[in-house]
Amino acid sequence: MKIIINNSSMVPIYEQIVEQIKTMIRKEELKENDILPSVRTLAKELKISALTVKKAYDFLEEEGFTVTVHGKGTYVAAMNKERILEEQKKEIEMEFERSIAKGKRCGLSREEIRELFEIILEEE
Repeated sequence: MKIIINNSSMVPIYEQIVEQIKTMIRKEELKENDILPSVRTLAKELKISALTVKKAYDFLEEEGFTVTVHGKGTYVAAMNKERILEEQKKEIEMEFERSIAKGKRCGLSREEIRELFEIILEEE
């Protein structure tokens, strides 16, 4: 499993791990019942604390992306298509919010932002 940690990022390391694993699941690079590396193994590979990896794995389990079987490991959970679609929509929504905020910082009006959006949609 290839995870890249950006130590200069403002995003906490555990969140970087969570997002990259979620992306691998969404893209089906990780499939249902695939086993994730152990906490210790991934911590050693990434040269980070095992507590950080544990926090990421716990978060993934809380969100329903993984299931941990005590003594066996952490596995990719069965994901229904609706949940994956909802996660993708959430990701797109966040991108829109960032783009709109950037447009406002650049001095664009709501109407100018809307026009840009329409132009981009028409180019598809």
